[in-house]
Amino acid sequence: MTQNEPSNQDLSFLTALFTIFLCTLFGSNAVAIKMTFHGVGVFTTAGIRFSIAAIVIFIWAKSSGKMLSLKKGQFHQIFVLSMLFWAQLSLFYFGLSKSNASRGTLLANLLPFFILFLAHFFIPGDRITKRKFFGILLGFAGVAFMFMEKKGVTSDFRIGDVIILIGIFVWSCSVVYLKKIISAYNAFQIVLYSTVFSAPLFFLEAFLFDSQMISNLDVKILAALLYQSLVTASFGFVTWNNLLQKYGAVALHSFVFIMPIAGVALGGLILGEPITPKIILALVLITSGILVVHWKPKKAAPAYPIRRSI
Repeated sequence: MTQNEPSNQDLSFLTALFTIFLCTLFGSNAVAIKMTFHGVGVFTTAGIRFSIAAIVIFIWAKSSGKMLSLKKGQFHQIFVLSMLFWAQLSLFYFGLSKSNASRGTLLANLLPFFILFLAHFFIPGDRITKRKFFGILLGFAGVAFMFMEKKGVTSDFRIGDVIILIGIFVWSCSVVYLKKIISAYNAFQIVLYSTVFSAPLFFLEAFLFDSQMISNLDVKILAALLYQSLVTASFGFVTWNNLLQKYGAVALHSFVFIMPIAGVALGGLILGEPITPKIILALVLITSGILVVHWKPKKAAPAYPIRRSI
């Protein structure tokens, strides 16, 4: 096994608990974004968040001795990824400003289903199986029930949901493109340069479209902004990638179903968003779809020892 390959160890009980905690942090990010909107402009929020994240990740990479420079021919790939990153987050933040955190979180968790669909056509060997197809159906059925919800839902909510949905689709295109080139990069380089190149564009959007870039910066809003910047975009990224190196993607992604649960629950508890029967049903279906997609049945042990020819 090389140094950069994940060891795919089984998670210990404490590591599993920590992974659950980390997924809860990621799932509650939309709640923090909505809280920030009460005093900071939509695009200003994105600009500040990813500027801070870029600085923190740069300091971490520099102090860890990571290679920051890109190889010949990589700049145009990073530029494409950065533009997709900027587009997907611009759409997500703008859509979330019109919708609510619960709905935004549910829609964001369509990402693995979009990726599965696109990878089937654009990544050789990454095919949709019957099990994965069933998971996709469950996920989109959940969103269908969410769109059927009428309680407290205005026309702006519908528009916001559609904008978020477009943003998630752009995000899935970015992930599929990244899958084709990721082997040539360290994971932190992708995030670092994406944030560095996109942050000025977020601030340009803020100058053009935010009615007020900063109108209020009380303790709650500042805490929500720092949460997005330091906890999820910085600490979350570094920690998740460290876990990936040690345990592998299969073990970690078995916990991602916690993200929509955390987002919907905290949206109701902290922001007072309505958690209706249709929202709960949508949550159950989307969570079930994620579980089905990521479920890896263990191979049964052979009845008799397998003899190897010498």
